[in-house]
Amino acid sequence: MAVVHSRGFVLAGFVLLMLLDGCRARIHKLTLKNETRFVVHLNTFGFYANGTLDVNLVSLSIPEQLVNYTSHPVGFSLSRSRVSGVLSYTAEETETCPLTLKKSANDEPLILFLIDIKSLSVNVSFLGKQDNILTAKLKAEKLSPKGQRKRRDVAAAPVDAADDDANHDVKADDKETDSVARKEEKTPEKKLSDDQPAKAPVDNKDEPQRTRHLALDTNNSSYNFSFHLLVGKQAEGLYNLNFHYCANMEPGIDFSYSFAVELTEKNPGGFLSAAEIPLSRLYICMAGVFFAAATVWVYTLMKHRYSVFKIHWLMAALAFTKSTSLVFHSINYHFINTEGHPIEGWAVMYYITHLLKGALLFITLALIGTGWAFVKYILSDKEKKIFMIVIPLQVLANVAFIIIESTEEGSTDYALWKEILFLVDLICCGAILFPVVWSIRHLQEASSTDGKAAMNLEKLKLFRHYYVMIVCYIYFTRIIAILLKVTMSFQWQWCYEFLVEVSTLIFFVLTGYKFRPASNNPYLQLPLDEEDVEMDEVLTESGALEGISKVKKTSNGREHQRESTL
Repeated sequence: MAVVHSRGFVLAGFVLLMLLDGCRARIHKLTLKNETRFVVHLNTFGFYANGTLDVNLVSLSIPEQLVNYTSHPVGFSLSRSRVSGVLSYTAEETETCPLTLKKSANDEPLILFLIDIKSLSVNVSFLGKQDNILTAKLKAEKLSPKGQRKRRDVAAAPVDAADDDANHDVKADDKETDSVARKEEKTPEKKLSDDQPAKAPVDNKDEPQRTRHLALDTNNSSYNFSFHLLVGKQAEGLYNLNFHYCANMEPGIDFSYSFAVELTEKNPGGFLSAAEIPLSRLYICMAGVFFAAATVWVYTLMKHRYSVFKIHWLMAALAFTKSTSLVFHSINYHFINTEGHPIEGWAVMYYITHLLKGALLFITLALIGTGWAFVKYILSDKEKKIFMIVIPLQVLANVAFIIIESTEEGSTDYALWKEILFLVDLICCGAILFPVVWSIRHLQEASSTDGKAAMNLEKLKLFRHYYVMIVCYIYFTRIIAILLKVTMSFQWQWCYEFLVEVSTLIFFVLTGYKFRPASNNPYLQLPLDEEDVEMDEVLTESGALEGISKVKKTSNGREHQRESTL
């Protein structure tokens, strides 16, 4: 078992070093080659008012002759969703390409960027209530031979001023923009005035879709463009940025494409999402609480040093490792908030302590469930098999966690490793319940066969409490907390992490209290050996040595108990 354990940590360390350069940050760089997915989820981020999103499509290579991009468009969608991972589209819209939508669900803000390679433009459609300001390089209008613009633009010129006041989607009236940029931005706004009345406000529900036309540049058969988005007060929320290749939604069609994109997301306070901003302070506070609890536990062990077993020190190591992991987690989030990416040294320390914490947690819980070091020092064959399963699975779970933290959301393997982590974690949680169930069954049988029914019933009651504690801990941290996260507003989703940490602390404290090293703890009252029991019976029956005491060492060899023979 030790060999498997050491090999697993070596494997996890190797993966850690391989993926360290790609530590997940808020300045994203994603490159996909020969991709066939019809939708690529690039990122999810919670924006407060005045938050910014910078998107730079460095290169896009798509098959030009095989696909009709008028009926099967390609481009980006930026949609606001209520919770993480829940899209803004309705159930009926999941079967259609989001780039073809004419109306957003629940009137939520939705911005579509349709790439038109024929006209070398990006057609931007604004749906729903909009309070965002988009800044980008607009497509220049074609001039007539006499140097005049199209007639319909001239006819629309009288409403141009009103149109500038009514539309806040494009930052056309920026005071810092020079006069040349104003002239280039003026024409597209006139074009919008032909599609709708200039007096219509931006947040009017009856307003038809609004469009802009951005410039699409080419470079060696690849396309590129960029834009900057400023989130307004009424538009703050959790946004999903996706790339769509609608042609691959058709069954049997898998056209390959390649693109490279750079994303930078910021809130007024830093690079963290709205739900992540309080996490740095939360983790450092919880680290202090766990450290205080670990210190109290060590004091208890020193006070009852003659009743302490190895498992008690393992529990202390788990508490200190948990506290250290939270410290490095807090430092990691601090540098992400200030620099936009984690510092490699602190990230390595966080991954190492997180790996050790996860392994110690499941090993300690399983050992307590088997009764190791308390009532026996030898594990049965089926108990050994549990450890042979849990330890490699924990290594796999930590490898999956490192990969998830070190790769972008839009990468091909991100969703797969996220599902593997969730599944392996549930398997480990279920596996540690088996030793507890076996111990409960063993104590039930022992209470009806031997002469120590009272002691076995007390241990049985303790094991049942421990089983309920583990089930409640797993159920709350893996199910209830996630359901609460789904129902919370985007800026309060950090409460999910708070509930998980508090429930972990309560579980640690209750476990330590139930299995504390005290003389009145029924779990620590070891039964006498059979030879000792027989000797006591002989001495009692003969009466020859009445009043004489016998000194006996406990199984740990450090406490002397004086037992009087009757």
